[in-house]
Amino acid sequence: MYVCICNGVTDKAIRAAAADGVSSLAELTMRTGCAGTCGACADFAEQVLHEALPRNARLFDLPILAAAA
Repeated sequence: MYVCICNGVTDKAIRAAAADGVSSLAELTMRTGCAGTCGACADFAEQVLHEALPRNARLFDLPILAAAA
């Protein structure tokens, strides 16, 4: 399903990005463009991303990177 209509990003693309090491919405936006235009999909995109992350990747979120984004 499409998560970001503006940039044509699907849930499959978000899961693939998570498998490639993307672990934050800022990284996802840089990699795929998701949530980079209107931002309406940001919450759902972040939810899909975090569900796709391996459990150990969720334990070490870096708030400094999130604040910088």
